[in-house]
Amino acid sequence: MPSSPAASGALSGIRVIDLSRVLGGPYCSQILADHGADVIKVEPPQGDETREWGPPFKEGLSAYFSGANRNKRAMALDIRDQRGRDILLRLLEGADVLLENFKTGTLEKWGLGYEDVLRHRFPRLVHCRISGFGADGPFGGLPGYDAVVQAWTGLISINGSPESGPVRLGIPLVDLGTGLYAANGIMMALLERSRSGRGQFVEASLYDCGLALLHPQGANYLMSGKVPGLTGNAHPNISPYDLYETATVPVFLGIGNNRQFARLCEMLGDPQLAEDERFRSNADRVVNRPALTERLAALMATQDGEALAARLLAAGVPAGAAQTVDRALAHPHTRHRDMVVEKDGYKGIGIPVKMGRTPGQVRRAPPRFGADSRAILAEAGYPEDEIESLIAEGVVKAGDADV
Repeated sequence: MPSSPAASGALSGIRVIDLSRVLGGPYCSQILADHGADVIKVEPPQGDETREWGPPFKEGLSAYFSGANRNKRAMALDIRDQRGRDILLRLLEGADVLLENFKTGTLEKWGLGYEDVLRHRFPRLVHCRISGFGADGPFGGLPGYDAVVQAWTGLISINGSPESGPVRLGIPLVDLGTGLYAANGIMMALLERSRSGRGQFVEASLYDCGLALLHPQGANYLMSGKVPGLTGNAHPNISPYDLYETATVPVFLGIGNNRQFARLCEMLGDPQLAEDERFRSNADRVVNRPALTERLAALMATQDGEALAARLLAAGVPAGAAQTVDRALAHPHTRHRDMVVEKDGYKGIGIPVKMGRTPGQVRRAPPRFGADSRAILAEAGYPEDEIESLIAEGVVKAGDADV
C-alpha cells in the first residue's frame, strides 16, 4: 500500500488501523498519531457514537469526539459484510498495528481472530485489544464502562468525603488510563518487534488498568490489611496534604518532607510550628492531622490564595491555587507550554510529551465522518469505479473530504 503524506515524529512510518470507538482506544491512537503515526480511524456505518455526545458541538463535531480524534484520517466501513472484511484485510497488509475494542469473540466470529487468522497472515502485526474485563475470568467478555469499572475496582470508594459519600472521579480516569497503558503496550510490542521481527497480541482491560491505578490505597491495604475509606482531599500517608480555604481561592498544600514543612511554617509567619513535637516528622503530622489542619487553616484564612500559592511555589513549597478549568487553560504557563493548540478552527489540549529531536505536532483537525474513505481505498489500490460501487452499496460510507 502506498504510504500516506509524510509526517514527522517519533512514530513516523508506523501505520495504525484503529477500529476502536468511544474513548480508551481513540485516546490511545491519538497519542500515537500526535507523534507521527498514520492512524486510519475505521468507523462502523453509524459512526463512532461520541460524534453525537454533546453539546457542545462546532461545525458538526462534538467536543467529546474532537478531544480524542485529531491527527487521524477517517473512513467508514461495514465489516459485518464480507466485502468490508476483505477491505480491512487489504488495509492490514500495509499496517503495523491493529487497535480495536470489540466485545471478546466478535472478530473471531467474523473470521478475523488473531490466533486463527491475523498472526499467520500478518506475522509482524501488533494487535491491541482494549476490553472491559478481559477475555476470561468471572467477568470475562462482559462490556465495561469507565464509571462502572471505577465502582468494581474500588476507585469510587476512596473518592469523596464522609459528607458526600462515594463519588465518581470527575474525569473518565479508567478510560484515559487504559488508553495510556495500551499506547505503552503497543510501543513496547513495536520495540520488541524490531528485535524479533514478530508482532504479538496486546490486551489492556479497563478492569486491570483501574486496579493498577489504585495507588497508594491498594498498596496500603496489601501491607496493612486496613480497608481505605473516603479521605476527601487529604492524603492517607502524608500531612499536610490537603485543600485549605483562604480569603479568595482554596490552596492545595502537598508537603512531602520536613524541609518543605519548615519552609511553609516560615512563609506563613509561624516558624515555631515546625518545632512543635506533634509535627516534627511526617508520621507525627499524620497522627496529629486534626490539630495541624486547624492551625494551618487559621494561618491561611486571611491570605489571597493565588498570590500565596505562587509565593510558596517559588520558595520550593508545593502549593497550588485551585483553578477553574477556564483559568487553568488561560494561565500563562499553560500557553507557554503549548498546552492549548489550534489548527484549522480546531482548539484542543496540547501534546504533553515533549520530544527534543522528534516533537509531536497537531497536523490534522479531527476528521469528519468518512472524510477520507475514497482516498484510503485509492491508496490501497482500489480503482475509482469499484470505490464508487462499494459506496453505493453501503459497504463503505464517504463524507465530505477534509481540506
